[in-house]
Amino acid sequence: MSLDLGNVTFDCEDPLKVAGFWSSALGRPVKEGSSEFFAGIEGGDGRPNMLFLKVPEPKTVKNRVHLDLEADDRETEVERLVGLGATKVAEKDEWGVRWTVMADVEGNEFCVAQKGSH
Repeated sequence: MSLDLGNVTFDCEDPLKVAGFWSSALGRPVKEGSSEFFAGIEGGDGRPNMLFLKVPEPKTVKNRVHLDLEADDRETEVERLVGLGATKVAEKDEWGVRWTVMADVEGNEFCVAQKGSH
């Protein structure tokens, strides 16, 4: 048996808005044909596809799955993401690793750590 990761999927109220945030954050374009009901970002080169699906209910509790991102310069990258609409949630320093917990434009949490600190 063999499995491959098809998509990292986000439920959201505004797929184009959330896809636009992640497109800018990751430097990857939103797929042509995206709409108010679904939007996508192409994967490739070891990166997963990202899919954003419209759902009727807003996010209400902590994510059960989140993205862990690594940056060459964590502080600079965190400030860039804030400029794109993200929010800083918390600063963490545990197990010898420093990272920033953030939320995207619809409150989905993700983390940014210093590259090579794991």
